[in-house]
Amino acid sequence: MIVFSPDPSPAEYVFIPCLGLLQILEAKIPFFATRRGVLTSIVLKFVLGYTLVGFTGAVNSNYYLVFLLPVVTASTSFGPAGATGFILLASGAYLSFLLFIDWSRYTIEESDISRLCLRLSFIALVGYLTHRLAEASRKEQRKYEIAASQLQEAEDTVRRSERLAALGQLTAGLAHELRNPLGTMKASAEILTKNLPAENALALEMAGFISTEVDRTNSLITRFLEFARPTPLRLKATDLGEVIDRAIAQLERLRPGVAANIYKNYSPDIRPFPIDGEIIERVVYNLLLNAVQATPSGGAITVKTRQAGGAAEISVIDRGSGIEPKHLENIFNPFFTTKPDGVGLGLAIVSKLVDEHGGEIAVESEAGKGAIFIVRLPIAE
Repeated sequence: MIVFSPDPSPAEYVFIPCLGLLQILEAKIPFFATRRGVLTSIVLKFVLGYTLVGFTGAVNSNYYLVFLLPVVTASTSFGPAGATGFILLASGAYLSFLLFIDWSRYTIEESDISRLCLRLSFIALVGYLTHRLAEASRKEQRKYEIAASQLQEAEDTVRRSERLAALGQLTAGLAHELRNPLGTMKASAEILTKNLPAENALALEMAGFISTEVDRTNSLITRFLEFARPTPLRLKATDLGEVIDRAIAQLERLRPGVAANIYKNYSPDIRPFPIDGEIIERVVYNLLLNAVQATPSGGAITVKTRQAGGAAEISVIDRGSGIEPKHLENIFNPFFTTKPDGVGLGLAIVSKLVDEHGGEIAVESEAGKGAIFIVRLPIAE
């Protein structure tokens, strides 16, 4: 720009390189990517540009276009209000040079007014178009980010389904192989118990331990099979509130003296729709059991339902210990547990049963502030 200037002044040799250096540093220094950094950059460009124009002819300066630099930066960084504000500020800064004219000696012709208005219109037009292009670019970027996120979720779901399918086949085969020797052990322990003399208390106690541990192992294998086998659905129009009530009643029956208070908040908008009531009851029971185990004595658990689009939502809300962020992505994976005596199949089975209903399950949690498990079931057949 200095090379093509008809009569370069000292101000051009100072302020033009400063503006060029600022433009280069803006792309290289992370500070200028922050909101405060953007404002700092705009202010510096205004100061340098205003000084350059002031020293090179003020209103008649050939460098009036430097006011486009802060306008373009603002238009690409802020919304419509911010972009408009800086366009008006740049126009006002350019017009402010009229205040320094000695109007007793100079007059402004009509052609000069037209030229001045044309320059201001050009600044406004460039700012507007820049903002529109930047906004369109940001929208496309958001679309790409959403698409990438959805693709990642789909890939995670496919990988998880593949792992579950392979694990299910392995579990079914292993369970079949284990049950035969366990049956022999159970029968042998019972025969041993019947044939041992009563005075041999230690042997009787050991035989009892064998029988008890075999029963516990069989129970665990049954849970493995529940996870591995596809569950046949018996769909019929069912009232969701009644299903949840049964799950709560079962929890209170099987876990007497539950320390938490369970509150119900059912939406009257949800009419009976096709589900397998027994399976959804198991889903809600397992979620309530987890909530009870995470909730301190006297705490509150809320079971809430609502209709969201074409789905019925069941939310189990507790105010317990919550889930660490690092565990959230694994919470529905089989054999993942943070409990010292847990197996890690409860939530995996819940997720499988919800999937078989064509539904979705999600969790929202913050460590120390509780968790919300949300089950979405399609209402249409």
